[in-house]
Amino acid sequence: MPQVQEEATFALAEKHRVDPQSPDFSIVSQADILGTLTQVTDTFTIFLAAVAGISLIVGGIGVMNMMLTTVMERTREIGLRKAIGAKKKDISMQFLFEAVMLTFLGGGVGVALGWILSILISSFAGIATSVSLATILLAFGVSAAIGIIFGYYPARRAASLNPIEALRYE
Repeated sequence: MPQVQEEATFALAEKHRVDPQSPDFSIVSQADILGTLTQVTDTFTIFLAAVAGISLIVGGIGVMNMMLTTVMERTREIGLRKAIGAKKKDISMQFLFEAVMLTFLGGGVGVALGWILSILISSFAGIATSVSLATILLAFGVSAAIGIIFGYYPARRAASLNPIEALRYE
């Protein structure tokens, strides 16, 4: 293909009476088009990954704020549980479990919306889409990771409350 492209360039340059090194025309091959398409696809992939990463961080901060609010609202309950013998690990695991369940619920809603959107795109746009089991497992894995990472601080804060101070909290 490069040889044919070079021969066509020389033939056209001769017909146009221009220097083949600086022609007044251009020849585009399918390889050039494929290279450009690959570059555009790679750029979109990086852009979408950046948007997804920012969304995950914002969502994680939202989960952490919600869990910190929950810890503040349930301070007396935490103090009572600690006063009757609950260990730091028990309190921490409870709040960590709640954070993971909250993100799992969000992951489930996200998977359902993605599946519905995939069906709608296939039906109306004529683009073949599919949702694989690996994608669903990845979504729930990321949801669990966000719950663990951003739920750790509120869980640790709840577990480290002094039971006497917690019982006095209004």
